[in-house]
Amino acid sequence: MPRPSPAQLAYGSVTVVCSTLAMLLLSQTRSGGWIVVIVCTALALGLFVAVTAPTAHANLRRRRAAGTARVAGGSPGLSRAEALPRHTAAPSATPAGMASRR
Repeated sequence: MPRPSPAQLAYGSVTVVCSTLAMLLLSQTRSGGWIVVIVCTALALGLFVAVTAPTAHANLRRRRAAGTARVAGGSPGLSRAEALPRHTAAPSATPAGMASRR
């Protein structure tokens, strides 16, 4: 089984803390038994969220398999050279506005 990514750990941890606080505040329970039930439920929910959270590597693999991998700033299916902007005019030797001052 692969190790969980930092994002999965963060999602799971935040889910456990937030769901525990929400259930404790909403139920207003004071009994130790019900607190244990709430904590176990929150842990199970956090585990579920962490396991089902997508990873960056899985998303990239899925996009590449579908043929829609994106180059930074480009559109799907273009190579890096095709994604770069093309300049139509060659740069001039004199800065703009300097030719008229001669």
